[in-house]
This record gives sequence, C-alpha cells and structure tokens, in this order.
Amino acid sequence: MLLEQGPSYREGFFLKQEMLTRIRRELHQIPELGFKEYKTQQYLLDYINQLPQEALRVEMWRTGIFVRVQGNVGQKTIGYRADIDGLPLTEETGYEFQSTHDGRMHACGHDFHMTIALGALTRLAQKPADDDVVFLFQPAEEGPGGAEPMLQSEAMDRHRPDVIFGLHVAPELPVGSVSSKPGLLFANTSELFIDFKGVGGHAAFPHLTHDMVVTASAFVSHLQQIVARRVDPLDSAVITIGKIEAGTVQNIIAQAARLEGTIRTLSPEAMEKVKGEIEKVARGYEIANDCDIHIDYGANYHQVFNDAEQVQHFEKIVKETDYRFQDANMAMTGEDFGYMLKEIPGFMFWLGVDSEAGLHQSTLKPKEEALTVGVNIVEKTLRNL
Repeated sequence: MLLEQGPSYREGFFLKQEMLTRIRRELHQIPELGFKEYKTQQYLLDYINQLPQEALRVEMWRTGIFVRVQGNVGQKTIGYRADIDGLPLTEETGYEFQSTHDGRMHACGHDFHMTIALGALTRLAQKPADDDVVFLFQPAEEGPGGAEPMLQSEAMDRHRPDVIFGLHVAPELPVGSVSSKPGLLFANTSELFIDFKGVGGHAAFPHLTHDMVVTASAFVSHLQQIVARRVDPLDSAVITIGKIEAGTVQNIIAQAARLEGTIRTLSPEAMEKVKGEIEKVARGYEIANDCDIHIDYGANYHQVFNDAEQVQHFEKIVKETDYRFQDANMAMTGEDFGYMLKEIPGFMFWLGVDSEAGLHQSTLKPKEEALTVGVNIVEKTLRNL
C-alpha cells in the first residue's frame, strides 16, 4: 500500500496528480458495503495519521471518521462530507487495479470522493484555513443510509458545522467543469419492497389456488396509474420495479412473489402521496385476490435542497479559478446528504469526470485528471466559504 512505500506526507508530495491517482487506485481496489467499510476506514486513518497533527482532531464514528482542522481564527466551522462505501456490483472496467473484493465495486465515484477529501485535508493540515474545518468521511451512503444517523450522533454534536457542502462525480460533464444550482438538486427517494403471499398449487387446478404471479404482475401495472392519475402533473414522481421474484417451476402456481423497486419524487408531499396510494392499492388487491401483501420502504433519502446564498458564493469562488461553472438541472438521483442539508445550510455540486459509462454501471471509468480539479476547488471553497 502507498502508506508503506511513499515519502513523508509532510513533504507535500500528495499534492501532485500522480499521488492522487495512486491513492484513488488503492481505494478503488477495496470497495466495501455500508457500515462494513473496515479496510477503507483503516486506510483513511493510516493516511490521516501521517499528516501534521498539530491542528487535527480525529474521532471515529462507527466505520466513518470526523477530522477537525483547527483554524487560525475559528469564528465558524465549515463542513465537508465525503462518502466512503461501494456498491454490490461486479466490476467490468478491465482496470489493472480492479476491485479485489468479489461482487463489490466503487461504481458511484466514492473512491474519487475520498481521494479529493484527503487531498484537501492534506493541504489544510499543512496550512490551516482561518475557519475551523470538519471533514466527515461518511459510511453507508448507498444503503442503508449513513448521513441521518451520523447527523444525529454525539460525535456530530461535538463537530457540528455552521455550513456544509459535498460533491458528486458527474460522468456526463467534462473534466474541468462543475455544476450546481440553488434549491432542489436531487429527489426524495425510497426503496420499495412488496411481498405477496397466496396459495400455490398444481397448474392444472388454478381454481384451488391464489396465484401470486398474476397478482404481482397486475400490481406492477397498477403502480403506474398512481403516477399518471394520483400525482399532480406539475409535480413529478417515478415508481420503478427493477426486480420480480416468483415461482419455482413452470407447472406450479406460485404461492409467493416479491417486487423490488424505488420511488422518486420532487417533493416530500408527493412521496407521502405515492406511498399512501400504494398502500390503498395493496389493501384492494388483498381483498380482490385473497392474499396477504406486506410493504417495506427500506432506505428513504430526503431531497438535496441547496441553500441559494451558499451556491451563489460557491459559483463566485469557482469563477475566480480556471475552471468552468455551469447551472445544473434537477435530477431524480437520490443522495442521503439531503438529511444534512435539511438541518445545516449548504450545497452539493457535480464534478465533471467525463466517463462514457454512467453512475452505478460496472464499466464506469472516470478520468483521473478530475482529482486535481476536485482538490483545488474543495480547498479553495473551504478557505473562502
């Protein structure tokens, strides 16, 4: 590993592109799922422990880390959040530094997020800002959701920032560009798991059964009527069923079925409306199809709503650099950073990484030149926000 080979971090060598690349590649090889980021946490701690410690205060929280950098003046505290978990996905990039964890991949750019945070932290440890800065290395963004419990923790009470921001890689944007907007950036999201239980039996005697393949299939179609006829057309909602499980063999009528999907809306009110309508439909299907239906909403993420004043300030900071700022569009993307923005003023921005493959794809290959761009912008923002 890098920490066992390189020169002292006090020499400032990490500021070079090749060292950022090296860190990113090492993190890329050890993706771990939410609240199981043990190797990742240790890697981060090993790195942080080699930085100048005079201004640092480090505190672990579950598999995450808080790092406070004492400022020269310390009139306020600026927070920066980087998520650290990977996805349950088999990598197909062809990288020489491909994931060493079977069925796990950093397919959402969290290896980039961590590397950029370490780069900015290194610069601040060597030369602190006027204000205090807190880096939050947050676990479990992909699920079951680490932002909300981290926000509610006693550690957060000790390190709570006055303003907070974070970034997310954007495969569709060119390297050297960033994008954000005031107000709503990402949607409200909820997982959706629906289990059906009826009566199975032989295919020759359907009248003696309650077929859950038929019931679940009709239910999927009915869900789209909720969006079309129960949600205000001036609002937006999406219900997607991405997985269906039912049955055992071709000539046995299925006793059980399971639907797995997601709900996404542009307002909290629409989310509650959609969930209420799903539950109404379920009650009707239980009566009409003589079955039991259980609904589980899994992980729920609050919308990412950017503070207008902070975004305007950030745009000004970016325009003072050689990088490009462009206005973002709202997206149905989900991000648990929304819970932090619900209580702390701040914003999230997109960082261009120019990849043909998109987020959560097994072939995602962000361009590593964006690492230096990210470090430069994050450091400058932490010093001037």
